[in-house]
Amino acid sequence: METLEAVVEFLQNYQEYSLAMIFGMLILCGFGLPIPEDITLIAAGILSGIQVNSTHGHFALMLAFCLAGVLIGDGIMFIGGRVFGYKLQKYTPLRKVLPPSRFAWVQRQFRKYGVWALFFARFMPGLRAPIYLAAGMSRRVSYFKFLLLDGAAAMISVPVWVGMGHYGAQSREDLARWMSNGQHLTWLIVGIVILAVVIIVIKNKKKAKKEAEEAKSKS
Repeated sequence: METLEAVVEFLQNYQEYSLAMIFGMLILCGFGLPIPEDITLIAAGILSGIQVNSTHGHFALMLAFCLAGVLIGDGIMFIGGRVFGYKLQKYTPLRKVLPPSRFAWVQRQFRKYGVWALFFARFMPGLRAPIYLAAGMSRRVSYFKFLLLDGAAAMISVPVWVGMGHYGAQSREDLARWMSNGQHLTWLIVGIVILAVVIIVIKNKKKAKKEAEEAKSKS
């Protein structure tokens, strides 16, 4: 909570520029800014919650800025890997983010889970940047597909963290309790979404099969 309170205080000191600062901080999170992305998102939510009568207190606007910052930051990491390729591993700072052992692990995840590894990376703090970099470097997936998967995941995680901060802004005790369960909540929502998709796919397959059988019987 100390880090969170420090970030909120810092943003309040520059209230007029808080939206732009949150946007920039989220982009920098992908480059190793020593502030967890989730903390920045919660701080953004708190700021919208305690400034409800100002432009900065508009939850939807804050959420839009956060989503944009997250996706642009992720996209820069992916494009950087795609443009510069394996040359990036020669630079010492990036070798700390993506050492050979971690790069090999990421490649194994791609072979095991395919492009879905990009979707799940958003819910694994500390592994997002390496996975996005490696995805770009390996050229296993197009930028459009990356943006689609990352965007779908961000539409789950970002509203959870920003909403948590917004609705817990007036009660830090509740917020602390929610934060301790925040990661579990995002995984629960992911599970529900995946289950819903699986059910829809199965129903569509059964419907298509039934229609094909009916068409066959009429012919």
